[in-house]
Amino acid sequence: MKTSSERTAFSTRLQQALRNANHAANHPTYLSREFNFRFSGSPITVHAARKWLVGESIPTQDKLRALANWLNVTAEWLRFGGPEENAATAALQARDSPESAQSKLIADFMDLDEHHRQIVQDFIRMLAQKGRHAGSAPSPERAPRVVKLKIKQT
Repeated sequence: MKTSSERTAFSTRLQQALRNANHAANHPTYLSREFNFRFSGSPITVHAARKWLVGESIPTQDKLRALANWLNVTAEWLRFGGPEENAATAALQARDSPESAQSKLIADFMDLDEHHRQIVQDFIRMLAQKGRHAGSAPSPERAPRVVKLKIKQT
């Protein structure tokens, strides 16, 4: 059984990680919405998010890993603590690195179901194709049309 001090310490670390990642640290509705957007398992309720934030409960391991991944901290630190400055520094460095943003994007893409992955792939191909055409001269069939309007004066 988890003690009250364990739950309170978890809540403090969760709020710190939310602040370090520039998220609202005391809004259960925000936390539940953002968490559910990123978590492929059963969604959490606003009440569950509130319990995490006020130290009444600690999430299960799968939810804890999803929270840590989203907030760019280790699941171990989020659950058990450790040197705070190391976790805060790591979170800021991870957030500011371009590689981290690309890794997060790829991870988010991989979390999608097959149908939505296909939609994203088609959209990227379409944008890439438009980008290739943007650098070349317009073809005759794509040349802009000029239409002259005649205005009748009465």
